[in-house]
Amino acid sequence: MNRGSAGSLGSAASASEYRVCSNCRKVLRQEKRIRVSQPLTRGPSAFIPEKEVMQANGLNERTNLLVEEYSTSGRLDNITQVMSLHTQYLESFLRSQFYMLRMDGPLPLPYRHYIAIMAAARHQCSYIVNMHVDEFLKTGGIAEWLNGLEYIPQRLKNLNEINKLLAHRPWLITKEHIQKLVKTGENNWSLPELVHAVVLLAHYHALASFVLGSGINPERDPDTSNGFRLIAVNKFCVCDLANDNNIENASLTSSNFGIADSLSELEALMERMKRLQEEKEDEEASQEEMATRFEKEKKESLLVVTGAFDDEMVSTSDVSRYIEDPGFGYKDFARRGEEHLPTFRAQDYTWENHGFSLVNRLYSDIGHLLDEKFRMVYNLTYNTMATHEDVDTTMLRRALFNYVHCMFGIRYDDYDYGEVNQLLERSLKVYIKTVTCYPERTTKRMYDSYWRQFKHSEKVHLNLLLMEARMQAELLYALRAITRHLT
Repeated sequence: MNRGSAGSLGSAASASEYRVCSNCRKVLRQEKRIRVSQPLTRGPSAFIPEKEVMQANGLNERTNLLVEEYSTSGRLDNITQVMSLHTQYLESFLRSQFYMLRMDGPLPLPYRHYIAIMAAARHQCSYIVNMHVDEFLKTGGIAEWLNGLEYIPQRLKNLNEINKLLAHRPWLITKEHIQKLVKTGENNWSLPELVHAVVLLAHYHALASFVLGSGINPERDPDTSNGFRLIAVNKFCVCDLANDNNIENASLTSSNFGIADSLSELEALMERMKRLQEEKEDEEASQEEMATRFEKEKKESLLVVTGAFDDEMVSTSDVSRYIEDPGFGYKDFARRGEEHLPTFRAQDYTWENHGFSLVNRLYSDIGHLLDEKFRMVYNLTYNTMATHEDVDTTMLRRALFNYVHCMFGIRYDDYDYGEVNQLLERSLKVYIKTVTCYPERTTKRMYDSYWRQFKHSEKVHLNLLLMEARMQAELLYALRAITRHLT
């Protein structure tokens, strides 16, 4: 395995002199500890009933085998438990993630985990930050780096700009950003290293969307005994007591809709799918009409307000030490009128014909693993919709994937964006935009408000689609910029 030069890595012995705050991740010296009560876990997700996930895991030995083979933490964590509702996809996900983090590659192991921390911090995703702080130290990372970006090497600091652009406005990435990274003297990045870093950044931005969109609960602290948690007295953080994800509770669940309402909603969606299929067979829209519908949908997507739910957001973690320019986020161009969201014609630079070969050439085999994962989630189907069986859901899956790309300005010439408006009702659009663009704002009310007759496993499937569509969108913009740098 490529662990990099000895000079870039800290020793495991130095890491043992420190402890990390169990939530905000500040590095503290080991000193006297006290015991505080630990809330009982409510399962892997705050949004999904524990019994639904547990039933799936209990019946699935394949999940346990996958964890043994591909988990870097060596345990069945909450993300894996929720993803195990779709074991076929889980295998593709774990294999590609394991390759990024542990197999031979351009970057030293601690760099990989620190880049994951930087990516997840853009969306205040303390779950992923916590996980990779632990992995960073286990792989020999220098504990001082965990005090914040001012403590890391300039080379890593130079990733801040591309990290924030990829996370929030990937369409702004140009070949000049690439040139700046690969031509900065002693702190320059080689192209293989940069591609590895970009893949990690896109992966963990998208995974933050899945974690926050699925209400993934914090892991139980391994440092517990008989329901108590040991914490350091020095520099005591209130966040140590707050990490139980109690931002969501029963009072926020959506109970305003009766079963009859949601059943009629499901039947209406089925009817619209049937009608669209019939219309498609009868008459195809012209290229001009399709382009007009895309521009209309793009503008409308920018006007979808994610603040439609008035739940008060309470932050229970502080990952700001890993973020530069925290006020930079996804921008609603159409509303503010300050800039124009350009259109990226997918046919001009596709994953299949361009991105795949470039990423494989510079970071061998990851292209195959990512391609398998994208295809798996796009084609995954059980031919069911809620209580209905033998349903072709291709049209719905394509609308979901393309709507995410639409919000990032990516247009498919052969797709009729009129279908998006027909198939995705407003509460679902609000949820999709929040999970994709501002996942830290996702609430249980948003999760409960759409597809009220669908199974939780179907909503997890939706989140997997959103995650992969987002990752692919980020990669398309970054890899296009790298291609332009090379030509």
